[in-house]
Amino acid sequence: MYSTLKMLHHYWAYLVLFMIVVATFNAVYKTMTKKEYEARDFRMSLFTLIVSHIHLLIGLVLWFAADYFSEMSMGEIMKNATMRSNVVEHPVAMILAVALITIGYSKHKKKLTSTNKLKSIAIFYSIALVLVLAKIPWKAWLNL
Repeated sequence: MYSTLKMLHHYWAYLVLFMIVVATFNAVYKTMTKKEYEARDFRMSLFTLIVSHIHLLIGLVLWFAADYFSEMSMGEIMKNATMRSNVVEHPVAMILAVALITIGYSKHKKKLTSTNKLKSIAIFYSIALVLVLAKIPWKAWLNL
């Protein structure tokens, strides 16, 4: 079960990254060119929100199922750069990224004009994208 979830988490991440990139660049492009906000933009930002939340839930299940703390103390984990990245930095960064996506989505719904809606998505999703790109375990991604 754990290996299935781990594989799902790994491959679902490609979908999440793809959706964040597409939604971000769409919002940035439409903001810069002063295009109108459309139903397609709403669906795109909503789908990004949904897939990122699902991915976060899978990741949290994996984090709790891995039981890192029975094998090592927190001090030992923090001294080991790879373990620190996997156990602390990656989960915290991804939780923040999903929170930013959620905030951007919520804020954009409250705006009344196309420019403001798209700007909210562009800002928050861009910051989330930077966080995701910064904390993806690239060695694991390229080896699998």
